[in-house]
Amino acid sequence: MRTQSRRRPRATLATAAAGTLLAPLLSGCWVGAGGAGSGGDAINVLMVNNPQMVELQKLTADHFTEETGIKVNFTVLPENDVRDKISQDFANQAGQYDVATLSNYEIPIYAKNEWLHEMDSYAAKDTAYDEQDVLKPMRESLTGEDGKLYGQPFYGESSFLMYRKDIFEKEGLTMPDHPTWQQVADLAAKVDGAESGMKGICLRGLPGWGEVMAPLTTVVNTFGGTWFDQDWKARLDSPEFEKAVKFYVDLVREHGESGAPQAGFAECLNNMTQGKVAMWYDATSAAGSLEAADSPVKGKLGYAPAPVEKTESSGWLYTWAWGIQQASRNPDKAWKFVSWASSKEYEQLVGDEIGWSNVPAGKRASTYENPAYRAEAGAFQEMTREAIEAARPNDPGVQPRPAPGIQFVGIPEFTDLGTKVSQEISAAIAGRQSVESALRKSQELAEEISEEYEGR
Repeated sequence: MRTQSRRRPRATLATAAAGTLLAPLLSGCWVGAGGAGSGGDAINVLMVNNPQMVELQKLTADHFTEETGIKVNFTVLPENDVRDKISQDFANQAGQYDVATLSNYEIPIYAKNEWLHEMDSYAAKDTAYDEQDVLKPMRESLTGEDGKLYGQPFYGESSFLMYRKDIFEKEGLTMPDHPTWQQVADLAAKVDGAESGMKGICLRGLPGWGEVMAPLTTVVNTFGGTWFDQDWKARLDSPEFEKAVKFYVDLVREHGESGAPQAGFAECLNNMTQGKVAMWYDATSAAGSLEAADSPVKGKLGYAPAPVEKTESSGWLYTWAWGIQQASRNPDKAWKFVSWASSKEYEQLVGDEIGWSNVPAGKRASTYENPAYRAEAGAFQEMTREAIEAARPNDPGVQPRPAPGIQFVGIPEFTDLGTKVSQEISAAIAGRQSVESALRKSQELAEEISEEYEGR
């Protein structure tokens, strides 16, 4: 059962955010709105530079602005930079940006600190938006402790296992319908070297709370471990946590990709596309790229649910969503943009103009009933939806948790803690230290968080 975490003073969070952002702001690497906040018939949108967002930027002027008269000034940044810049602007309620891309990690935290505009009142009046069509796990993950919606998803994802079914057939192997991690490890050993230069599996090893710690934390959950128990006791030194990490580290060291300590999502996607690995456990959103028309492995892949040990499911839940800043000068116009960018109408536009494999899916039930999308994404669309609907962010393991989250812990401090722990884990994958040493240091870091939260 979820318990409330301690709310940190706004001034402290704002000061921390400003300090974190100093270097990116001085670097001059960002482009877009700049200057004063929005006004009149314009809004400012700050968003991550992933392919789906770039496509949105290209389509906005000729469609949204043409229909509404609302000009959208975009600022587009890499993920780490955009998170820092959003943190600064929203924590200070500077109002420079009306809308920003936030994940289901940030939105409940930002809502609790009163940095976001609630969206229930807008969604209730906007019947064309069809809020009930949004998948329930997505709605719940973007809901604040007060029960109100503070975000609308642009696209959603879970995680699953991708594998070369042609290689498995050639080797006389069968992927179980619901594989365990031990079965995956056994299969990785058998397909390692099945083709010249091919390794058994790709697993992220790149440091980062959203890189190696994302898949690894799902392994920890299903092995029976947890970052913190329901009383906020740090548990990174528990036998279950250690067993999970040792399993992951051993698997990627013995049968994983070359350069694993520097391999994140992008590197694993390249490895899978280029035929350098036979399996990959990662985000369901990767399937669209693997099955794209120009992909060398299109049609060669099979998909299986996220592997488990002690739990029935283990896939994560993630969404890039739109949040409206509480200090926005144009919340009504901001909602019109959010409504359009997350709508069935926008998905149809992408399908018609760019292709259905590029549709920002994973958020609406109607997407999975659309014949054009089903035809384009037939290899993976049903399993993606099943993975999203099976995700259990409030109950992802075998014991009660003090905060929501599957591949993260839903507290402000996790970005720093998760990143520091990831550096220790990556060092173990690189062979620079033992798993025991990595977790001993990580436990000490987590205990600092325990001291802040215990008894609250």
